[in-house]
Amino acid sequence: MRLNNNDFSLSNIFALEGKVAVIIGGGGYLCSTMAKGLAAAGVDIIILDVRLHKAIEIISQINDNYSGDHMALEVNASNKESHECAKQKIISKYGNIDILINGAGTNSPTPFFDIELEDWNKVMDSQLLATMLGCQVFGAQMVRQKNGSIINISSASAGPPLSKAYAYSAAKAGIRNLTMNLGREWALEGVRVNCIRPGFFPTEWNKKNFISPEREKAILSHTPMARYGDPKELLGATLWLASNASSFVTGSEVTIDGGFSCMTI
Repeated sequence: MRLNNNDFSLSNIFALEGKVAVIIGGGGYLCSTMAKGLAAAGVDIIILDVRLHKAIEIISQINDNYSGDHMALEVNASNKESHECAKQKIISKYGNIDILINGAGTNSPTPFFDIELEDWNKVMDSQLLATMLGCQVFGAQMVRQKNGSIINISSASAGPPLSKAYAYSAAKAGIRNLTMNLGREWALEGVRVNCIRPGFFPTEWNKKNFISPEREKAILSHTPMARYGDPKELLGATLWLASNASSFVTGSEVTIDGGFSCMTI
């Protein structure tokens, strides 16, 4: 849907109140903040996560701070039947889905020659397969509605790839490509598909398993802003892509990395 009146106020252009958002992996570090930002804008939030206790925890925090009709559901993001079951419950309660964020995924620091096929598939399934299934199952509902915004999560490692993250980098490159493919495919169906490309927003797990003091120095020296990102700094792009303010934007990747991707020497 696009804006078609003469009200150019920010409240109209970015209007999200009463919309319904499904956030897959919403119990995680970045997507939980995105969920809270959307809830603050008046969106009803449904968090899907394999860790039901994390989804319930985030929904509890949202309920404590924002009005709306919010829900937590357990979902295995790499299993289509799990997605379908969740979608049926959501449609039964809410009637439609306006926003989808595909944010499930894991990583692995295993050296390349030591990667087992099981480990490779675990990362690829949690990232690329999960994103594909989210788009397939919930995107089908949006195409039927002739309306919706899908936000996938790319990465600074989508290309050129980052060291020490082989499966993760390949998966994120696939997510970026899938986003462009579906943006083209559904452009006439009223469904927009874009992705956010975060730079370095490390969790404690990332810092422990990926970021040695030497690697941190390399990252920050390659980032013009010379710091890590704060998850709240993803909210502007999230609200923009979710709303009609971005009604002519599809198949795009929005980079939020403190200048990392434009740095050479």
